[in-house]
Amino acid sequence: MHFVEIIRRQDPEAVDRILRTLPAWFSVEEAIVNYVESASLRDSFLAVIQGHVIGVALVIRHFPQSAELSLIAVDANHRGNGVGSALVNAISASLFTDGCKLLQVRTVGPSFEDDAYSESRAFYRRAGFLPLQEFERIDWDGPSLVLVKPLQKPQQMANPKHKSAT
Repeated sequence: MHFVEIIRRQDPEAVDRILRTLPAWFSVEEAIVNYVESASLRDSFLAVIQGHVIGVALVIRHFPQSAELSLIAVDANHRGNGVGSALVNAISASLFTDGCKLLQVRTVGPSFEDDAYSESRAFYRRAGFLPLQEFERIDWDGPSLVLVKPLQKPQQMANPKHKSAT
């Protein structure tokens, strides 16, 4: 069993590498390039095991009270082991400590049938995000679902590192 450590550091190369392991979500080259460029500008959270980045998340702080999770991705070989949840929890705790009250995320809306994005929406719901509204043509030519998560004081953890079965 390995421990996943969440650190704040920009790593555009890791963003590029991880997104390319997830073609069901990231198959448009222009989108990948945009995320990689964004990774050198945005607040970044990295999930690391034994010095190797296996998950990434980018956050945009629009206002002191609210932020956007603009990207979250976990290497295909490490999905389903709690890495994404560890990233969301670390981001939520950090934002709450800094006075933020609300975290939003956008994903492909449910009116567009797609198994991968159905998984994404289920993940966000498990992570405490609530669906707010579906819009047409925000991020792409189809429907986008906006989800929001009210931020609360994080629970105390005995060990700040996340256990993972990877």
